[in-house]
Amino acid sequence: MPGPLAGLKIIELGSIGPGPFCGMLLADAGATVIRIERRGAHVDPTDAMLRSRKILHLDLKSANDREALIDMLEDADGIFEGMRPGTLERLGLAPDILLAKNPRLVVGRMTGWGQTGPLSGAAGHDINYIALSGALHGIGPAEHPIPPLALVGDFGGGGMLLAFSMTAAILYARTSGKGQIIDCAMTEGSGQLMAAFYSYMASGLWRDTREANVVDGGAHFYGVYETRDRKFVSIGSIEPQFYALLLQTLGLENDERFMDQMDTSNWPELKNVLASIFKKKTQAEWCAIMENTDICFAPVLSMADAPSHPHARARGSFVEVEGIVHPAPAPKYSLTPLPPPRPARTI
Repeated sequence: MPGPLAGLKIIELGSIGPGPFCGMLLADAGATVIRIERRGAHVDPTDAMLRSRKILHLDLKSANDREALIDMLEDADGIFEGMRPGTLERLGLAPDILLAKNPRLVVGRMTGWGQTGPLSGAAGHDINYIALSGALHGIGPAEHPIPPLALVGDFGGGGMLLAFSMTAAILYARTSGKGQIIDCAMTEGSGQLMAAFYSYMASGLWRDTREANVVDGGAHFYGVYETRDRKFVSIGSIEPQFYALLLQTLGLENDERFMDQMDTSNWPELKNVLASIFKKKTQAEWCAIMENTDICFAPVLSMADAPSHPHARARGSFVEVEGIVHPAPAPKYSLTPLPPPRPARTI
């Protein structure tokens, strides 16, 4: 089966980071995604975020090439870009021109700050967008925030949100005959990812400071601990029954210091106790004891090691494309399984 988005035609204007990630998600799901690259630009066929694409080289500053692009939109479902606001307009490819060619077209526009607002014309990166949304403030040790790779802004609040939004707007266009323009801002997308924590704070369940809450590294029963061989394991024993199993496994079930799980004043001391215990065994030894139990445990694997874990192998969570390891297309569909990824192909 070709995937649930088979039959969709999407034009992707070449950009970096979250743009190709959005295109990867759509192509993984079976859409035909044609990525427009600058003439002469090198395309790495082993790049995971460019997989399963058709690559077409055009010079969008050329009237002939712009006209070729506009002609491609006649039977397209969508087009998306990740350039600064105003770039399409300066190229003579303003959304109203594109929609005039195809009124059912969905035009996705992804930026950090959005198409409008005081910051819309400024440069920025993931760290800046998640700083403005409140996300960065909550991540890291008590002393200072730490950027969580580019996962929250670029890829979660940007590329993944745009892929969802494109699909939603295309569904609407297919029933209404009306296309539209999507203004996808990574700062707002990262804010959406923080929705639960804004709710927790409003209800008094969250302190607006780092390492002071259950899932931000404050609790002794939810965190990362170093092992004897200088590797790490993760513990997430939040629920009382899981916490009880953790204590029993560590021989702490009768230690009165651990009886009041949610007494935050004791968390720093209890974290030190657990840290000393976990350092007594290697990561592999802790896996033999805790893995596949209800403690809520997993080893902290490197990117080199993650693909070879038995669970990843059993589910096919990683695949090889031209000898390069990729995260496999996901999720898994019962009736329309996602096609195997293919190297990017120039047309």
